[in-house]
Amino acid sequence: MTDEERVDFVRACLVDVLESLSETSAAEPVVLTTEPLDFDGVEGYEQAVRDEALTPAVNTVLREAETPVGVVVADLPLVTPDALERLFAPDADFVVAPGRGGGTNAFVTRVPEFRVNYHGTSFLDHVEKARELGASVDVVDSFRLSTDADEADDLVEALLHGEGRAAEFVRERFELVEDEERRVGVRRFDRQK
Repeated sequence: MTDEERVDFVRACLVDVLESLSETSAAEPVVLTTEPLDFDGVEGYEQAVRDEALTPAVNTVLREAETPVGVVVADLPLVTPDALERLFAPDADFVVAPGRGGGTNAFVTRVPEFRVNYHGTSFLDHVEKARELGASVDVVDSFRLSTDADEADDLVEALLHGEGRAAEFVRERFELVEDEERRVGVRRFDRQK
């Protein structure tokens, strides 16, 4: 994708997350962003604009908010209300949905002292940190929450399993293909056909 398409795709993912959250038992969502965003037709959310990197920005929110606090990344092309309800349902002190590859795609904390440190295998560190704070931990095994939009192969999952705007965005531009070893990937539509 071009840089502009990547931005548009992640914005479509964010709209899917916001719309899915609106259908759950979650409180009103707050979009943590580095600049104000506008989504025509999407309502029911606030924005917190912070000119800082992800880890310090989330930690500022965690320090200022009353627990419980849920954090869901914006680039989830397969997100559904049901997947988010599975995250919100457990009574554990710390509930986490890992991303493929060891990241942290979503969590709920009921521990006021909990802080994040996002990096490659942040999931392991977040679970360890929660346990160090004496928190009970519940890991939510969710295909829809573990699939984020970090790699080109993630577009395959959006084409196969996506239901929202992000999936529509991908379907308008890409098709599934198999290579000679029958591995599945995506290819931009050939508009010349």
